[in-house]
Amino acid sequence: MNIFTDIIARELSLPKDNVESTLKLLDEGCTIPFISRYRKERTGGLDEVQIAAISSWNERLKELAHRKETIVETITSQGNMTPELSRRIAECWDATTLEDIYLPYKPKRRTRAAVAREQGLEPLADIIMKQHESQPERAAQRFVNDQVTDIEQAIKGAQDIIAERISEDERTRQIVRQSFRRSAVISSKVVKNKKDTDEARNYSSYFDWSEPLRRCTSHRLLAMRRGEREGILRVSISINEEECIEQLCRRYVHGRGPCQQLVAETVEDGFKRLLEPSIENEFAALSKERADDEAIGVFRDNLRQLLLAAPLGPKRVLGIDPGFRTGCKVVCLDEQGNLLHHSVIFPHPPQRYRMQAKIEVERLVKSYAIEAIAIGNGTASRETDEFAHELEFDHDVKIFVVSEDAASIYSASKLAREEFPDEDVTVRGAVSIGRRLMDPLAELVKIDPKSIGVGQYQHDVDQTKLKQSLDQTVVLSVNSVGVDLNTASQQLLTYVSGLGPSLAKNIVDYRRENGAFTSRSQLKKVPRLGPAAFQQCAGFLRIHGAKNPLDNSAVHPESYSIVEQMARDSHCTVAELVAEKDRQKGIDINKYVTAEVGLPTLTDIMKELSAPGRDPREQIEEFSFSKDVHTIDDLVEGMVLPGIVTNITKFGCFVDIGVHNDGLVHISHLSDRFVRDPNEIVHLHQHVMVKVIEVDFERNRISLSMKFKQ
Repeated sequence: MNIFTDIIARELSLPKDNVESTLKLLDEGCTIPFISRYRKERTGGLDEVQIAAISSWNERLKELAHRKETIVETITSQGNMTPELSRRIAECWDATTLEDIYLPYKPKRRTRAAVAREQGLEPLADIIMKQHESQPERAAQRFVNDQVTDIEQAIKGAQDIIAERISEDERTRQIVRQSFRRSAVISSKVVKNKKDTDEARNYSSYFDWSEPLRRCTSHRLLAMRRGEREGILRVSISINEEECIEQLCRRYVHGRGPCQQLVAETVEDGFKRLLEPSIENEFAALSKERADDEAIGVFRDNLRQLLLAAPLGPKRVLGIDPGFRTGCKVVCLDEQGNLLHHSVIFPHPPQRYRMQAKIEVERLVKSYAIEAIAIGNGTASRETDEFAHELEFDHDVKIFVVSEDAASIYSASKLAREEFPDEDVTVRGAVSIGRRLMDPLAELVKIDPKSIGVGQYQHDVDQTKLKQSLDQTVVLSVNSVGVDLNTASQQLLTYVSGLGPSLAKNIVDYRRENGAFTSRSQLKKVPRLGPAAFQQCAGFLRIHGAKNPLDNSAVHPESYSIVEQMARDSHCTVAELVAEKDRQKGIDINKYVTAEVGLPTLTDIMKELSAPGRDPREQIEEFSFSKDVHTIDDLVEGMVLPGIVTNITKFGCFVDIGVHNDGLVHISHLSDRFVRDPNEIVHLHQHVMVKVIEVDFERNRISLSMKFKQ
């Protein structure tokens, strides 16, 4: 059994057998999407979130095991290792406790206590600590020498040794930690000479702020820490010092007398100089880590919703990147997103060539058989949307406003230059907007997730953890939808289970040289795509129009034989079984259970047969802003308006109501009931009705509410 199984099972409240099987699959090189989709029998049906948590804990414990090896080597080299110490280290799987065990042996810079030890004052420290000596000055006299010039220096050096001992004692550190857990207060004060600066204005709420640390939300903590980093705020975490010192004195001071008085003084010194700063730093790091995790979780959830946004599908699209002075960039795309035409129109001020723009767009829609128009939601979006709705077409054309977050980043990227070497950034940006309507997932994977703009303090959190979380989110999203093997870009294929950049490139190169794939088995001919990679990726790749209809489903090739047997038992072909629902209803899946294949896999197979290649994403819906509101000046308290959710945070969500400034629906205004997480109520790009409850014209801030009868 994996040595981490018991720990992970306990921490995640999961059955040991399921955790053990999952760890084995991970060690075998299986990916999280593959395990969650195709190894349900072995994992007991764990979902991708649970498997990802197991994987994360496994990596964390591996790092801790490596740390333990380093600690053992260090203590052993010092000659301080004992059987009891070795046992304690071996049994410890808590990082904080492990560091407490190691602290007395940890190599340090030259401290005051170290100097005192060099001066031979450790025996005096022992005498004072025992608190039996009635005249500590007389005992100290014995330690006066060339290095220790008087009794006062001897006693002070002994106290330095005692203070370090106290600060490194495990039980003592736990007592102080408990005080921080119970009553720590986080406070922020503005740096006086920064109070009236423009930079400080954003932090005015925290100029004189304090609250219990345990109640401090992630967004407030990250805001304070950013202000501290920018030199605008001073942030501290504190406890009731007197209460904590009194508790420590009860532990170390026994009775009354001269030695007891010296120990009491030492406890206070050790607490203020060593213990409190150390534990404060520890809690500052822990609270920051918790805030990071919460903020990363918000970003992860938002990104997943954005990636899995409803696609229009393979339609001919006219994409518009709106603008005033520089005009609106227009592109026409075919069903696969290939660029057919691009131009610029000027329907808005200062040029206001509205009629020419109208004639041009109507001509393009007719010439290129455009089925939908995608308008970016940036500058001049609202005006361009109204312009588009005034146009007249000879066939039905749907109009959508889509997020253009990070489209400019894509348009200037190496990838965009490779895709459109002869076009400038404005054309590439408009293409990205059009493609986002057709398939948000396929287009957004080309952009660094951190740049997409649906996070909360994403630049303030641990960047390594953020990248790992977002990359994993992209992988899970791509594989939950599936990928068209013959049209997917290299970037999209990169995220398919078992592939990566190298194999994705090889697939695209093979496709270019040999034409479209006609079966999944052809993947085995792709250079360097061996059996292991084929097993991991095949079920997530789709081939539309394949001879074998299972190649356009989530049924894994390893299960084709099961479906073929079902077809034989139903006296039909696989194609007929897929096409005829009545035949599927007559199948008793219990007949096909084996030692390797259980009901979870068979149930998934039947779902796929009923709707092979079905896109799990929702259907896209059209949306229109209120015709009576165009700018923030048009807003009046009490107005009820349609809007689109553009971002979700822990404290609420932001809604675009068509006035160039998103309004905030605070978490307390999301519902009449208590809401712990805004994701319980809203999701990205959801169409909502909101009520205007306050408009701050000076700061361009809009407060909205969803707490009203609709």
